Amino acid sequence: MIKVEGLSRAYGSFIAVDDISFECRPGTVTGFLGPNGAGKTTTMRVMVGLTPPTRGDVSIGGLHYKDIPNPGRHVGVLLDASAQHAGRTGREVLEIGARTMGLPSARIDEMLALVSLDDRESKRRVRNYSLGMRQRLGIAHALLGDPSVLILDEPANGLDPAGIRWMRGLLKGYADQGGTVLLSSHLLHEVEQIADEMILIGNGKIVARGTREELLRDATGGVSTTLVTALDNAQLSGALTEKGLAVHPAGGGLRVTAEPVDVGRVAAERQIVLTDLRAGNEGGLEDLFLELTADTQREGAMQPVGPAAQPPTQPPSSGVPA
Repeated sequence: MIKVEGLSRAYGSFIAVDDISFECRPGTVTGFLGPNGAGKTTTMRVMVGLTPPTRGDVSIGGLHYKDIPNPGRHVGVLLDASAQHAGRTGREVLEIGARTMGLPSARIDEMLALVSLDDRESKRRVRNYSLGMRQRLGIAHALLGDPSVLILDEPANGLDPAGIRWMRGLLKGYADQGGTVLLSSHLLHEVEQIADEMILIGNGKIVARGTREELLRDATGGVSTTLVTALDNAQLSGALTEKGLAVHPAGGGLRVTAEPVDVGRVAAERQIVLTDLRAGNEGGLEDLFLELTADTQREGAMQPVGPAAQPPTQPPSSGVPA
């Protein structure tokens, strides 16, 4: 288990992390979400002993990271894929890690195969790697010691869509086998697909936490809505209204104050053919995220740009009345 208690980190008068507390349990993926500069990386650096806390404490399995014997065998870390030695090959990076942890060389080939870096790629200098390849190498290094805890900062950065899907499956499988995963990101959509619990941070403070369902319930005030379209919307609207459900037109379909399963059940009872049925609060989590971190979003302070934002230019006066 990762346990964070009253953690704060200040740089002079700037408070990067402000009295945060949370836990990450074995067998779960915890998404650590927030805009750039929210305090995610600073928190993770404190976890692994790279940055001392100003106040508070972080323990992993009941120990400070520096007190864990051979920590790479217990905690896999990826904070910056670009921090790897550019002059070494990918294989050399893993070989040094394996020797440091006392692992057999066969483990290197296992990890290269796991992250889909072939023999030719493993012999290239890291300086010639794309960002996506560096991420794969970093994940291989984090998993090298077969740790029980993973701490990953923006691991999807630079991966293509296939790579992101591969990473989701890898981390979910790792947690299903009892591992503890802390995954930081500013990409809400990617994290919510695999996270068992999400922690939202802004300006160094935790602003919300919970499962996806709990956060969505908070975002919508506990009211569920459904977007539905039928071959005969009028017939469906009448059937739903008879059941006491609130129905309103929405584009080419209907918005219903009910769960999708309840709407589908009414349609099945009346043998009404549906062409679309989905949760109406799909944007609720993103809206909640943006609302809670609004004061840290750069876009909130941006001024309009482009021709439409400029006042019309007056032609130079010719001295002749128009």
